[in-house]
Amino acid sequence: MKQSLDMRQGQALVMTPQLQQAIKLLQLSNQELAEFVEAEIERNPLLNKGEEGDGPGADGGEEPKRREQLSLDDSSGLGEARDQLDAPGEDVYEPGTGSDAAMPAGASGPSAKADWSGIGGGGAGDDYDFAANLSSDLSLHEHLHAQLNFAGLSDADRLIAARLIDETDEAGYLRASVEDVAEALGADVANVEAVLEVCQGFEPTGVMARTIPECLALQLKERGRYDPAMEAMIENLALVAKHDLKTLSELCGVGKEDLMDMMTELRQLSPKPGAGFSSDTTVAVAPDVFVRELPNGMFAVELNSDTLPRVLMDKAYYAEVTALPMRDKEKEFISECAASATWLIKSLDQRARTILKVASEIVRQQDAFFAHGVAHLRPLNLKQVADAIEMHESTVSRVTTNKYMSTPRGLFELKYFFSAAIPATGGGEAHSAEAVRHRIKQLIENEPADDVLSDDQIVEILTGYGIDIARRTVAKYRESLNIPSSVQRRRINRASA
Repeated sequence: MKQSLDMRQGQALVMTPQLQQAIKLLQLSNQELAEFVEAEIERNPLLNKGEEGDGPGADGGEEPKRREQLSLDDSSGLGEARDQLDAPGEDVYEPGTGSDAAMPAGASGPSAKADWSGIGGGGAGDDYDFAANLSSDLSLHEHLHAQLNFAGLSDADRLIAARLIDETDEAGYLRASVEDVAEALGADVANVEAVLEVCQGFEPTGVMARTIPECLALQLKERGRYDPAMEAMIENLALVAKHDLKTLSELCGVGKEDLMDMMTELRQLSPKPGAGFSSDTTVAVAPDVFVRELPNGMFAVELNSDTLPRVLMDKAYYAEVTALPMRDKEKEFISECAASATWLIKSLDQRARTILKVASEIVRQQDAFFAHGVAHLRPLNLKQVADAIEMHESTVSRVTTNKYMSTPRGLFELKYFFSAAIPATGGGEAHSAEAVRHRIKQLIENEPADDVLSDDQIVEILTGYGIDIARRTVAKYRESLNIPSSVQRRRINRASA
């Protein structure tokens, strides 16, 4: 045995600090990004936070053209950037210089040509109503969204449930009417009512009720105490407040002693189920992307300029500092600051472009949802979007987390537009899981009372429609719809005959 030195050549993927920073920026929300940029400006003397009117053209002179004309190509969904011009005297990243651009992404498909001309600093944010998207208690919403993940709802119903949760105030009450939600999402009122019934089963009990009597009734039902007498008391809360025991006793059909017990039980209920999550902090959910319907039926996708920080590197100050006599450590510090500032500017620009790419492809894939409603949500996964824009799935996953899209149908997180797909027999076009679930529901609703369909029979019928589905999947979808098994349905039919 002996020791020796060998020289070898090889290739390896190295995560440089710059690459790690770019990945970190991509997954940050707009609020987290603003905090990160503020910290970088405090740390780096070469960085400045630009304000409206800063930079070239601020003195009233003609501002040089620094926009990028981008177009869609047939293969990747995004062509090369052209006409990239640097501002004289400084490196600048600011909204409205190509990354903040409008894109028609509607019914024309991937071969459409689009106008990516940049928009101004105010842009789409001028007519956006932030007050309409205030969340007075984010913790309550997070608590409800966490339960939504285990509710077993279809993808379309998850969108409805998410909208209902967003319409819930800090006290735990649903402030939007079911009709308004149904109209906004293009869904049936009965479907929204069914989703609301599921959501009202979330903790804390009584949450997402529309009125105080409904809130108290939900809590009493959970305790198994919602009998006719208690129902009469709930419907006459004004008499309870007046302490009109005689009238209450007559309406409820109980004696004075039982009535007092009922009132004691009523006081144990919470009229504000969300009070335990209440907060004085008001948080505005600002969208990262706007989607607008154009007169020709297509959709324009554009970044929200108000959420994008405007960062400048002062080259004049850098030249002035480097011209002074400095020690080696000082030169090294200034060089690192310059490199860090340049990389941050490029990373911010790349982040904006990537968000716009992903959002535009989502709108292109889900244009039927925007045009016709939640029932037309198509099956979509990360790989489909990643392949279309020639990016990795992990990149798309980071982009769709904590990023929001303001649409004519409401405010949605980007990840809500991804839904499962059911393969078709013979290699045909895949079916949306929601569409298959709806078809199963229709089959069972229309089955004769004396000829109940088993799960195996449903599989055969769906196969005839060109849907390749397993028996266990039918059973899972049936259970998520709260539909009993064929054996239980036969017993119910015999009992009601």
